[in-house]
Amino acid sequence: MPAIKPSCVRDLKNRVNLSDVVSRVATLKKVGARWRALCPFHGEKTPSFYVDADKGFYKCFGCGKAGDIISFVRETEQLTFTEAVEALGQRFGVPIEYEAGAGPSREERSLRQELFDLHEAAAEFFREMFLTPGVTGDFMRAYWVEKRRFPLELADEFKIGAAAPDDTGLGARLLKKKFSEDALRQSGLFFVRDTAVLTLTALRPRFRGRLMIPIRDHQGRVVAFTARQTDLTPADDPAREAKYINSPETPIFTKGNLLFNLDRARSHAGEGKPFVMVEGQLDAMRCWHVGLKTAVAPQGTAITDSQLALLRRYTPQVECFFDGDSAGQKAALRFLPMALRAGLEIKFLGLAGAEKTDPDVLFLERGLAAYAELQRDSLNAMAFACRALLPSPATASSEEKARATQTIFELVAAAESEVARAGFLSEITDYLRLPLSALQKDFETFRRRGARLAAPAATPEASPPPAADGPSSEHDLLLLCLHFEHLGKSLAQALPPEWIDTTRVAGVLLRRCLAEFAQDTWPGRDHLDELLETPEQKTLAASLLFDNPTIDTPAKVAAEGLRQLRARALEPELRKIELALTSPSTESGIDPFSLIKRRSELQRQLRQPIELAAVV
Repeated sequence: MPAIKPSCVRDLKNRVNLSDVVSRVATLKKVGARWRALCPFHGEKTPSFYVDADKGFYKCFGCGKAGDIISFVRETEQLTFTEAVEALGQRFGVPIEYEAGAGPSREERSLRQELFDLHEAAAEFFREMFLTPGVTGDFMRAYWVEKRRFPLELADEFKIGAAAPDDTGLGARLLKKKFSEDALRQSGLFFVRDTAVLTLTALRPRFRGRLMIPIRDHQGRVVAFTARQTDLTPADDPAREAKYINSPETPIFTKGNLLFNLDRARSHAGEGKPFVMVEGQLDAMRCWHVGLKTAVAPQGTAITDSQLALLRRYTPQVECFFDGDSAGQKAALRFLPMALRAGLEIKFLGLAGAEKTDPDVLFLERGLAAYAELQRDSLNAMAFACRALLPSPATASSEEKARATQTIFELVAAAESEVARAGFLSEITDYLRLPLSALQKDFETFRRRGARLAAPAATPEASPPPAADGPSSEHDLLLLCLHFEHLGKSLAQALPPEWIDTTRVAGVLLRRCLAEFAQDTWPGRDHLDELLETPEQKTLAASLLFDNPTIDTPAKVAAEGLRQLRARALEPELRKIELALTSPSTESGIDPFSLIKRRSELQRQLRQPIELAAVV
C-alpha cells in the first residue's frame, strides 16, 4: 500500500489546477476549453501537447505521453510518487496525510517539516547577516568579491550568508519563532548538552565567523549548511583549522545522498547536456556563474552510489572535472568503477597531462570558452584509466603492462553489460598496444578467479511485462468502461475473464475494471488511482480519459467487441476439433462422439447473437 492516503491524493488533484503546474515548464496557450503547448517530453516545432484542466489530464498527440498532475511532476522533475505528492502539497499548501503504519510516524513527519522550516529561517538569518552593514557583513561581502572574486549577484542567487564570530542572534531568532526543543536540538546548528535546559545560553552556535553556503536537496529545500573558514573564525572554534565544515547528519540531511546544486542543475541536464561533477561547492558556483549550468558537487566527502543513482534519474551522461593534481586523479579513479556500476556514461575533463586544472581558477580566468576546449580533449573511461595507470605505454615493460591490465580489468568488470565490456577491451588494446585476443583471454582468466568488482549476478527470469497497446478489442472495451460506466456491470457478466488477453496493458486493466464492476466496488473513473499499478497503466488510462469518444450506440460497439473476443477464444479450438475429425487417430484415445458434441456446442456459441443492455 502507498504511504500516502488515496483520499489525500484525490483531494490534491481536486484542489490543484493542472494548468498551474504545467505552466512552470511549458508556455500554455488557450485553445477552446483546453490549453496547448510545445511538448516538454520531446522536441517539436508545432505544438501537439494539450492540457484539459477540467478533467485533470494532459496528452501529447506527438509522442503519446499522457497522465495527470502527479505523473507530470514525476516525469518532469524525476521524482518518486511520494516525492511528487509531497512537492505539490508543499507548493500549493495542501496538507499530506499518510496511512497508519506506513511511512514515517506523525511525530517524525512533524519534526522533518519543522526542520525544513527551521533551516529556511536559518538561511534567511545568515543572509541578513551577510547583507547588513557592520563588521561581519562588510568583511564577508569583501571576502566574497575580492578574495573569492564572485559578484554579489551570485551570492544573491545562492543565498550566501554569514555567521558572526560571536553569534547568538540565530538562537534568539529561532526561539522567537517558537521552534520546538526537538527541532533545535536535532538541527545540527547548535552544540547543546543532552542534560541542559534549552535556553538561549544553552544554544552554542556551531558556525561562527564563517561564510555560510546553504545546501539544498534535489527539491530545492534547505537541509544543511557548508561553512567556509575566514579570518573572522574565532580561535576557540573546535574546528578552527578546517577550511570547510558541514552540518552534521540530521533527520533531513544525509551528506552521502545529496549533491550540491542538483536542484538547479537537473533542469538543465539531458541528452547532450551532461552533468559536470566538480569537487567543491565554490567550483560548482563558478561553473554556474560562467554559464555551465549542469555542474554538481559532493558534500566534501567521497562520492557515493546513492549520489550516482540520483544523477542517473536525470541523464546517464556525466563529465568528471576534478583538480588535475595527484589527489584529483586518485579521486577520479575511485569514482570510475562506481560510475560504471551505476550505468553512467563517463568522460574526464582536464586531467590527462594537466599540471593544474582547478575549475574555479580556470573558469575565472578564461570563462565558458575553456569548457569547449576541455570537452574537445576529454577522455572516455578506459582512455583515462589507461593513461592514469600507465602514462608511457610505448616504453613500458611487459610486466608493467600486465600489472596495469589487472587493475583495468577490475574497471571493465564493473561495467553493466557485456557489450560495454567488449568495447572497453577493444579500447584498451589500442592504448596499451596489445593483441585483442591476448587481452580477452587474460580478462576471462581474471573473471574466473573472481574479480573484486564483478558484474552483478543475473536475476531469475521473470514473466514478460504486458505489451504496449495498439488497437485491440480489449482497448475498445476498456474505453467503453471508462466513458459509459453504465455498461460495466453487463460487460462483466457477459465476458469470461479467460477471453481477455492479459499480455497487453489494456487487457490487464480491462480485467481489473470488470472485476470491480462484478463485485459492485467500481470506484468511478475519477478515482482510478488504486487500480493503476504501473506507469504504462496510468498513461493508458489518462490517454483514454482525455477525449470523450463520439459513439452513438455504445452497447452495439460493446457487443461487437465481445463477438471478436469470443471468436478469438473459441475458433482455434473449433479448428483443432475439425482437424482431429478429418484425420482420426486410433491411438489418441479420444471419443469422436465427444468431439462432435463439443464442435456443435462451439458452433452454437459462435452463431449466438450478442446483445448488451445496460444493467441499472
